[in-house]
Amino acid sequence: MLNNMNTAYDLIEFNRIYLAVFYSFVATFYTTRIILLKSKITAEVIFPGQRFGTTWWNHSLFRGFRVMIWMLCVCRLLFPDTDNYIGRFTGLEEYCVIFTGILLLTAGFLFTISVHCHFGKEWRSGIDPRGPKNIISHGLYKYSRNPMFLGVAVSQLGFFLALPSVFTLICLVVGWFTLLRQTLSEEQHLLAAFPEDYTRYRLSVRRWI
Repeated sequence: MLNNMNTAYDLIEFNRIYLAVFYSFVATFYTTRIILLKSKITAEVIFPGQRFGTTWWNHSLFRGFRVMIWMLCVCRLLFPDTDNYIGRFTGLEEYCVIFTGILLLTAGFLFTISVHCHFGKEWRSGIDPRGPKNIISHGLYKYSRNPMFLGVAVSQLGFFLALPSVFTLICLVVGWFTLLRQTLSEEQHLLAAFPEDYTRYRLSVRRWI
């Protein structure tokens, strides 16, 4: 029993370092990718949408929570007592739960990166009013209409399991709600741009998996 408690405690302490490093890397990855892509195509790649519109709120909520998550993970590393203020679910702080969370968090992000690589310089954040030029239905898009959002959703679930608390549960609920709203907005955009092609694609491929 004591060995199991020590093992869980060691994983929690490892997780404190891992989450801080992980989200710092995520922030660096997206910042670098946006800067490099903008310089390569000399055009905007971030499209939050009309101010106070649905997609604008989606973008603002997602970005705001992403910053808060990064700041929390760094604070937890520097000031461990931060854990006393996030509403920890101590009953879920078991080795198998935390380890599963770390796996899902990492796998979801790696999957998302693979979708980024699939898009290459065609990647955009939000709805580009000038695009897309066609419907992507090959590669991962043969199995899911939203593989990138699926990867993000898996990562969000992983974050909650890796650090079960009131804060991470709120992040999970808001994150999934935001992803669903953004998905519906993008589907409407594609349906208006490609009424026949997207209708056929939507009937043959699931929204998620």
